Amino acid sequence: MFDHCLYFNSSALARLAEREWGLVYAEFGLTPPQGFVLRVVLATPGCLSSQVADLLGIARPTATRLIDNLSDKGLIERRQGETDGREWRVYATRAGKALDRPINEASAQIAKNLRAKIGPELFGAAVSSMHGVRKALG
Repeated sequence: MFDHCLYFNSSALARLAEREWGLVYAEFGLTPPQGFVLRVVLATPGCLSSQVADLLGIARPTATRLIDNLSDKGLIERRQGETDGREWRVYATRAGKALDRPINEASAQIAKNLRAKIGPELFGAAVSSMHGVRKALG
């Protein structure tokens, strides 16, 4: 009935992906969105919350809420910018840095498992197509 509906298929796929990634990130006491924000902060120390939002394609208030959650967990911290006192940059704490390798390894493993489940060609084509659709609609 909805085989050709972008909304239905993307939402159904998002729920399935959320379930798979949720199991992986639960091992770290994180939700998938928190895990991805932490990975961004680990990869780009000193980033702004607006940069996190832009990179992940989420609203700035959502990025702020996720950063607050990770800060409450003691995994990241905000520091006032050196050149502009209105800027607050985001850094991983020692506890956050300790998750760098394990969370990236777990992320690589779930991607590998999903690639094996659906096939490398379909996996690559799906990710590339979804990226293209996001870019076109964004």
